[in-house]
Amino acid sequence: MSQFLLFCIGGVIGFVVDAGILRLLVSGLGMDAYLARLASFLVAATATWLWNRHNTFRGTRRYGLLGEWSRYLLAMSGGFAVNYATYAALYTFFAVVQKYPELGVAAGSVAGLAVNYASSRWWIYRRDSAADAGPR
Repeated sequence: MSQFLLFCIGGVIGFVVDAGILRLLVSGLGMDAYLARLASFLVAATATWLWNRHNTFRGTRRYGLLGEWSRYLLAMSGGFAVNYATYAALYTFFAVVQKYPELGVAAGSVAGLAVNYASSRWWIYRRDSAADAGPR
């Protein structure tokens, strides 16, 4: 359970980064809100990867740094599909989300949480043996 809570803390960090970058790109630079969300996700996913590799899933690494990061982004793409679909639907149909796209980011983050945790836990940071099963 503590591993899931740490993953959720990483998710909050990711949300802050995602929403902040999105706001900067949309309000500050006038970028399209749908395209800006792709960029903000990439930055946020990198932030959550750093948190999760150092806090949530500490221990022996299965892949090198670049290999782990690229696999993590690939693993997060399933959750991002759910996340982005939620964001895009809310942004398209609700004026309040058009005014505050962070609300769509928050709803999308919650929607993709289970997919992202499962892909991290059972693919990227999977333990291979009983020897790896110690506390992390």
